[in-house]
Amino acid sequence: MGNNLPEWRSRLASALHRNRAKHHSRYFQLATVSPEGLPKNRTVVFRGFLESTNTIQIITDSRSQKAAQIFNQPWGEICWYFTKTREQFRISGYLQLVDCDNDDLELIAARKAAWQKISDNARSQFMWPNPGEARSDDLTLFTPETPSAHEPVTNFCLLLLTPQKVDHLELREEPQNRRLYQLQSNGNWTIQTINP
Repeated sequence: MGNNLPEWRSRLASALHRNRAKHHSRYFQLATVSPEGLPKNRTVVFRGFLESTNTIQIITDSRSQKAAQIFNQPWGEICWYFTKTREQFRISGYLQLVDCDNDDLELIAARKAAWQKISDNARSQFMWPNPGEARSDDLTLFTPETPSAHEPVTNFCLLLLTPQKVDHLELREEPQNRRLYQLQSNGNWTIQTINP
């Protein structure tokens, strides 16, 4: 990808920088589709971009409902709102789970790096009982031994979203500004100014 970032990446980088004092600016909503065709939405943490790409990194547990939803329908959308600069990014794209069975060496390395960057507390959560199942009264199940910081546990997944469309809305001006970026088959991005 080199230094030729698409315009939306530059605008997103600016929003991240200008909102860096707001801890919540690292969080966004990720929507997926259930096997029944229903929307499912949750808040996740931005873990940076996959090196030399526009691909957004998230982490998840392979036992979670979102993992099954992605297996069934590998498309999703992010909605990311920045409170200080009053702008929203809706990023649609292809979702890929990088699990313990992945055989792509670069993705294996990225999964391992993501594991090593998270806190001991976050690593321990991957040792908790299965997400979404009935909760036991045994609270010791939620205080497991901290797993190794070096090698990810088997249910740890790196979740990647490769953007295909980005809808950027700036609310701070009158009239508001809105741009639609779309990835073309040749790898270039088109930009269209649209009504807010």
